[in-house]
Amino acid sequence: AFSPDGKQIVSGSNDKSVRVWDVSTGGELKVLEGHTNSVRSVAFSLDGKQIVSGSNDNSVRVWDAFTGDELKVLKGHTDWVRSVAFSSDGKQIVSGSNDKSVRVWDASTGDELKVLKGHTDLVRSVAFSPDGKQIVSGSNEKLVRVWDASTGDELKVLKGHTDLVTSVAFSPDGKQIVSGSEDKSVWVWDALTGDELKVLKGHTDLVTSVAFSPDGKQIVSGSYDKSVRVWDVSTGDELKVLKGQSNLVTSVAASPDGKQIVFGSNDKSVRAWDVSTGELKVLKGHTNLVTSVAFSPDGKQIVSGSNDESVRVWDASTGDELKVLKGHTSYVISVAFSPDGKQIVFGSNDKSVRVWDASMGDDLKVLKGHTDYVTSVGFSPDGKQIVSGSDDNSVCVWNASTGNRLKVLKGHTSLVKSVAFSPDGKQIVSGSYDNSVRIWDFGSLYIREMISDANDHEKHTGWLLSPNGKHRLMFVPPELLLPDASNILTIPRSSCSSVDLAHSALGPQWKQCYHP
Repeated sequence: AFSPDGKQIVSGSNDKSVRVWDVSTGGELKVLEGHTNSVRSVAFSLDGKQIVSGSNDNSVRVWDAFTGDELKVLKGHTDWVRSVAFSSDGKQIVSGSNDKSVRVWDASTGDELKVLKGHTDLVRSVAFSPDGKQIVSGSNEKLVRVWDASTGDELKVLKGHTDLVTSVAFSPDGKQIVSGSEDKSVWVWDALTGDELKVLKGHTDLVTSVAFSPDGKQIVSGSYDKSVRVWDVSTGDELKVLKGQSNLVTSVAASPDGKQIVFGSNDKSVRAWDVSTGELKVLKGHTNLVTSVAFSPDGKQIVSGSNDESVRVWDASTGDELKVLKGHTSYVISVAFSPDGKQIVFGSNDKSVRVWDASMGDDLKVLKGHTDYVTSVGFSPDGKQIVSGSDDNSVCVWNASTGNRLKVLKGHTSLVKSVAFSPDGKQIVSGSYDNSVRIWDFGSLYIREMISDANDHEKHTGWLLSPNGKHRLMFVPPELLLPDASNILTIPRSSCSSVDLAHSALGPQWKQCYHP
């Protein structure tokens, strides 16, 4: 993926490393190491200051994009983390995992805010809505689920697909959701009501990738039927079909101006399609199947990753190969820059998410919690949070600053393949092999605000502070401190298993002032 300013490229690999490259020279700037298994998903925060990564090491990691320091390791998932993403304001992270859960994390503290349960198979994809109020997740259970990002409540279950959900995304305005499935169809949903708006049929094999155009008026989809199709969102009509590819389409992306579509294939090529003229450029250079493609923010360049262990940069206008970035010792799967390009996030097969400093190459954070491969990661639009999806069936949200896990969104019953924040950061969308797409409503929690408002000393000593951070409310041993009020039980590191409040300053009045 390109950095937001288009000056750098980040790539992740099955060799457990993340690499940062200079677009102008092709030189390798940094090698970020820390995950203990394959990186499945990465994403930058919107401000580019942090990176979130999900991995097969079951963790989500947050990194400082400038220094490369590992800021947080978000632990909680019990299987691979397949997908991660930030909320638009960067305050929260969502992750999906093979453990069938979606988790929401406080990006600042790394605390786990919510575990969204409901999926009955692994969670493949998660995302925040643009306003950050909802989360959507896709799973192997053939459903798409929508969650309230603030409470963790499941708002909607979008049913209709008859096979695994492979990809989900919000429209730019956050009002619609698109999902692709192995049932060969593309579905468009009302993000508010969960109603089915359109079923786009035409593909003759499983749909691998879906995306909205920048203006939200069109949808592009890629399929194993060797075609790329463009659809009118308002009518559902098929506008264009690019057929005749020699092999399967693995990934698609639209240029920022919507005039070009780039897609990768397992015939080892990258193809750039001018939608208006029909002109097709074939970009050759990879020696194995192309796994991912993306445009730079200014639309002038294309980046592609491949199973040949290389990342290549192309001129979008001429199709010329500008750079070949080598260094990985295994497949390049998924990487992303933060919006400001200062950090890199990636997910791995080591079940963790990692955040790296794009300038220095330092490992900022290792976010641990997923228990299976992290398949998808992303930053919120404001870069303050990270969302991750995993083969552990869950979606996790992390505090991008601290690496603390804010929430675990559970509900998917199979692998989470894709996650994303809505443009405003208020929702997360996730797609899963449970054949569903889920939307999660995402917002702040009182207990999270108290913990995040505390200074570092107070947080680590176990004091819970008032929302303004001026008053100590009570002390809880750190090993018993719950990151979120929804978590009713923790397994302590000592023999102590409960907190006796009988002798607190409030004594018998505790029950009168406590509001669950």
